Amino acid sequence: MTNNTAFRDLMAFQRQTEALGLVAERLGWDQETMMPSGAADQRGEEMAAMEGMLHARRTDPRIADWLEAAEAPDAAGEAQVRLIRRSYDRAVKVPGDLAEALARLTSVAQGIWAEARAKGDVAAFLPTLAEVLALKRQEAAALAAGGDLYDALIDDYEPGATAENLGAMFGRMRPRLVALRAAVLEKPVPKALSGHFSAESQMRMARDLASAFGYDWSRGRIDLAVHPFSSGGGNDSRITTRVVETDPFNCFYSTIHEVGHSSYELAIDPDYGMTPIGHGCSMGVHESQSRIYENQIGRSRAFTGWMFQEMRDRFGAFDMPSEDAFFAAVNRVQPGFIRTEADEVHYNLHIMMRFDLERALIRGDLAVTDLEAAWNDRFKADFGVAVDTPAHGMLQDVHWSCGLFGYFPTYTLGNVYAGCLHQALRVAVPDLDSQLAKGDTSAATGWLRENLQRHGGLRTPRATIAHACGFEPHEGPLLDYLETKFAGLYGL
Repeated sequence: MTNNTAFRDLMAFQRQTEALGLVAERLGWDQETMMPSGAADQRGEEMAAMEGMLHARRTDPRIADWLEAAEAPDAAGEAQVRLIRRSYDRAVKVPGDLAEALARLTSVAQGIWAEARAKGDVAAFLPTLAEVLALKRQEAAALAAGGDLYDALIDDYEPGATAENLGAMFGRMRPRLVALRAAVLEKPVPKALSGHFSAESQMRMARDLASAFGYDWSRGRIDLAVHPFSSGGGNDSRITTRVVETDPFNCFYSTIHEVGHSSYELAIDPDYGMTPIGHGCSMGVHESQSRIYENQIGRSRAFTGWMFQEMRDRFGAFDMPSEDAFFAAVNRVQPGFIRTEADEVHYNLHIMMRFDLERALIRGDLAVTDLEAAWNDRFKADFGVAVDTPAHGMLQDVHWSCGLFGYFPTYTLGNVYAGCLHQALRVAVPDLDSQLAKGDTSAATGWLRENLQRHGGLRTPRATIAHACGFEPHEGPLLDYLETKFAGLYGL
């Protein structure tokens, strides 16, 4: 077998694995959007079967032979080999029956979590959460090979990141965030948006907002889900949102956020389709796209001015007297229970809390039975508000039912990356605000597409951001942006 033959055989095999992975992901999308509730157990078996097949392919001994013999023809090929080797090295450490058990349990667990959340019944979820945690700790132990269990799980979402480095970054960020929050909360609270906004009207505007950000409807769609998410890649990347008829911002900004994720997938060079580099390179980089779409662009004074006029045209007069008042309402800083609805000042404090709690769970320092009390105590200490219902507390996020331990810190890492990208974008497009004021995001999204999105997984996460920005990523630009924005808003 020649080196070229080995590479071609490796990529042909991988293409089929990628296709099966997308099929499995579509099953997950269906489960969250339109699967009948009575199908939960069957779907768990289906997901377990798919994971068993995928695990067998990812650990096929031929991959080791191909990797040893393959000679990549170019930089893209070298990246393919790097990612396939990484996937293979991780997969062979995890027993197949454990991979299937995790897929089966986490599929069923999502339904149990959703029901417990709806009823506010923590006790109904704890036994399942304990099972998920036990399996994830087994997986982490297999991957860590004697190293830190939590690091092994983080590496699944943000290659190269460690709990120590993330914790140090959080430690540098927290004092400035806490100081900014304290200064803002001493000022009068801007008027919140109130009124009734029908679900049908919200969804029409959500579609138009997605279009304003360049969402490709020929390769995407929008549906409703309990927890907004995006799913898929290549030529099929879908988004979901949710509707609260008294809070249209929930729908609108969830939509913009998920469009950021989906647009990343849809913008990747089609030559990379159905290959390891045909996806976003990490969850932190992925989150940078959703957060810069949602916050630095979507919550900017320029873009909210356009949104204000759009809402008046669609909903008629409502209780916002001006574009400035609307901008303040969109960016209103208040301690709140729900992470996904948190303002930019508080958001990362939510993530830091979850990071500490799940790190303690994985390390065995916190028992599942003590999690609710630990959550409530930490929330009161961090936010000054007592949790009123479990749906506003430890049951609010879907992640732990899905087994996504190690995922949460990538949200703040995504914000940090977005801060860096925004700084570079403002230099590259100095008249950005004049365009956003017209609802035209094309210069911003075009710059992101050209400098980051189209490259997919070609580079490592930090190298991807550095390539786009021209400097190594760090938390400074994000904190500077937040302080400047909210000092202006609140007259600090």
